[in-house]
Amino acid sequence: MENKKFDLQTVIGYVLIAGLLFWMIYNMQTQQAEAQKNTPPEKEVVESPTPTPAPIENKPVIQKIETKDSLGLAKLESLSGSFEYANINAQDEITTISNEVLELKVSNRGGQVVEAKLKTFDTYKGEAIYLVKDNNARFNLQFEDVSGRQVNTADFYFTPEVTENDEGTRLSMKLKLSDVQYIEYVYQLKSNDFMLDFDINSVGLKDVVNTSKKPVLDWFIKGYRNAKSISYENRYTEIIFGFNGVEDDYTGQGEISEEEEQNVDWIAYKQHFFTSVLLNDRPFTNARMTSRNLVQDQQVDTLYTKSFESVAPIAFENGELSESMNFYYGPADYKVLDTYDRNLKEIIPTGWGLFGWINENVFIPFFELLSGYISSYGLIIILMTIVVRIVLSPVLYKSYLSQAKMKVLRPEITEINEKYKENAMKRQQETMALYGKTGVSPMSGCLPALLQIPVFYALFQFFPSAFELRQKPFLWAEDLSSYDTIFEWDMYIPIISWVYGNHISLFPILASIAIFFYMTMTTGQNMQPTQPGMPNMKVIMYISPVIMLIFFNNYASGLSLYYFISNLITIGIMLVIKNVIIDEKKILAKIEANKKKPKKKGKFAQKMQEIMKQAEEQKRLKDKNKR
Repeated sequence: MENKKFDLQTVIGYVLIAGLLFWMIYNMQTQQAEAQKNTPPEKEVVESPTPTPAPIENKPVIQKIETKDSLGLAKLESLSGSFEYANINAQDEITTISNEVLELKVSNRGGQVVEAKLKTFDTYKGEAIYLVKDNNARFNLQFEDVSGRQVNTADFYFTPEVTENDEGTRLSMKLKLSDVQYIEYVYQLKSNDFMLDFDINSVGLKDVVNTSKKPVLDWFIKGYRNAKSISYENRYTEIIFGFNGVEDDYTGQGEISEEEEQNVDWIAYKQHFFTSVLLNDRPFTNARMTSRNLVQDQQVDTLYTKSFESVAPIAFENGELSESMNFYYGPADYKVLDTYDRNLKEIIPTGWGLFGWINENVFIPFFELLSGYISSYGLIIILMTIVVRIVLSPVLYKSYLSQAKMKVLRPEITEINEKYKENAMKRQQETMALYGKTGVSPMSGCLPALLQIPVFYALFQFFPSAFELRQKPFLWAEDLSSYDTIFEWDMYIPIISWVYGNHISLFPILASIAIFFYMTMTTGQNMQPTQPGMPNMKVIMYISPVIMLIFFNNYASGLSLYYFISNLITIGIMLVIKNVIIDEKKILAKIEANKKKPKKKGKFAQKMQEIMKQAEEQKRLKDKNKR
């Protein structure tokens, strides 16, 4: 099963949606059960078999060895069979391999990728997308040699060799310990592919290192900012990892978040719409993944979002290394990731449980279908919203019909409340009897309203993660995956700039207005007095649009567009139901006819009546004894 956590912003979004639905249910005279948050079970922490390698900031200076004289040649012979042999006559070199979509620069210093450029995408400033650049990444293997010293491959020079083959470009990087001993990294980049093969092999290593201790792989990246809103991008920037073949989890959004897991198949450093992934054909037996938030001040920390580091042991085979891995540098696009058949689609936060199922089996296929015929993604969102609201219109009709029935009965309910205002038990008993005679159930509108919750939550997850919306304009919005702007300012205003931002977005304003009018329509003169222990719904009616206005000012304009159109359509459907479909006179006539019909009570109703009578008799006897 998926083990999902919630960040604060997502929880706030869920609360807004739940508040709106609770509002609907409240006005149908129903009781909504309080949702209980399921806390994921704590996972067993397994001790790492080796110490954590030194972080990238503490990388030591590499000593280069020259062999221009007899002393140098003598030293060459003495170093044969050790790691220092790799630094003889060493020089910094960069080897570039590329295809139609990806360009990689690999340094012979550490044999690692020092630049990963996505050739078909740009940042919000129109600059190239780099997932690795300017020493923001490190890939290292740490060993213990036969003398007990810790050795890091990132401290030594590799020898490159590039060849072309039928599958594309092959780059071999060898860290030579002698003429016949080496550690080899093999990069194989195929045509038009974001995924590359990455193998780690060795020859003669068992004579140099302590094979009783597993080598430790250390992969580190600081994620570059690529979006207009660094806070919004950072909200969806995190480590996601797959384990046990079909499960996945993530580290969360804390200042420092750490997870440890066994049998890890892949580790993804997700930067909202782009991701770097390390995959292993033979799962890591134990991996520790750490995410650190690098944005403390949005006015200053504007280059990086989070830093990611993963530490995992790998195994020797007969004293040698033989690992088949893959690197992925590319878009966090559901369609692209799903083509690799490695469960990488779980990198996209479609939602947990039923919400994810709805997105993966309904909204994502429907969105792809529409995008095949319509070029404007704003129109696609509008059309999707119309279809969703039409499909849910029978649910809305049932809810409104229940509300209309309750409205017709309200005078009689008020009369009962006044008559038995001093006797709560009798008041409840008479109210239930009235419902039984008229055939009206106060719960009949609750279930239809609750059926909308999975759809609302699924779409709340879908739009912010839809890669297709990235940099797609609509009306005044330049990018449907980011906030729209009708006015902005440069001055930083404490609290206001942190909560609301330095701009005003129009779509959240329109969505808030639509929600306010919808709430006004569903209450009006029908609002009941606030019951003890229940929230004041009149306050919620005014606060909910304000929260929506503030919270969604930095959210994707595509999501605000959906809520705006959805509420407009809902208002229109309710007007049609109220003025055309539902006739309150016919409802009243039907209720009066139901009163005259003999009602056969079910076993449950009979039992409830008996319980209420017993409770009333006990109360009467208790009052008598007091007197």
